[in-house]
Amino acid sequence: MSLFAIGDLHGCPDELQVLLDAIAPGPDDTLVFLGDYVDRGLGVRALVDRLLRLQREDFGTIFLRGNHEDMLLAHLGLGGRHGDAYLENGGGATLASYGVPAGTSGQAMTALLPTDHVAFFQATQLHHLAPPFLFVHAGIRPGLRLEEQDPDDLLWIREDFFSQPHDLPYTVVFGHTPTREARIDLPYRIGLDTGLVYGNKLSCLDVEGQRLLQVMRGARRVTTRDLTTAFAAAQL
Repeated sequence: MSLFAIGDLHGCPDELQVLLDAIAPGPDDTLVFLGDYVDRGLGVRALVDRLLRLQREDFGTIFLRGNHEDMLLAHLGLGGRHGDAYLENGGGATLASYGVPAGTSGQAMTALLPTDHVAFFQATQLHHLAPPFLFVHAGIRPGLRLEEQDPDDLLWIREDFFSQPHDLPYTVVFGHTPTREARIDLPYRIGLDTGLVYGNKLSCLDVEGQRLLQVMRGARRVTTRDLTTAFAAAQL
């Protein structure tokens, strides 16, 4: 049984497929996606179609909500937060991917999106716990128990999460904040947003295999990095 955590995709389906071909998940495996499927990249519709097909395949899938899905839902009038900031945060690429004319209102836009895509965005979850790992989109606020965390922090937090250790009994695996290399700060956190949509790479953590798998933008092969020494030092 293997558990894989996959970083921010932002409308880039091709590199995801390269990764999936390499890991070839089986019926006892689970893929945890860390959110931010929409915006910035031009292949949002194709990516969400692929994610929906993954739900029907013979392995487990967990889809977390990113701040971009949350903003999209708010823009559509379907819950979420900060919908007024959606278009200025890369939402135009999502509209273009679905063929929605610029300037279409949020409610009118809902009618133009595939209903199964809207349902997919609504069904995303804020966190997934698989001790000793906690999977979230952005991070957690140090000093608070998991049940006390503000959803806005789980979706948006940055420096307050990075700047100090936290005391939750989990290693937090997150995306949201792009860096050129994966952020390995054990036992506290592992960051997997390595800026795929900006021309860098997609990152995936193989938890049981204790390795990092990566695909450069536009590449057709996966590279791997051994994390067993780092895991052993952190006693994970």
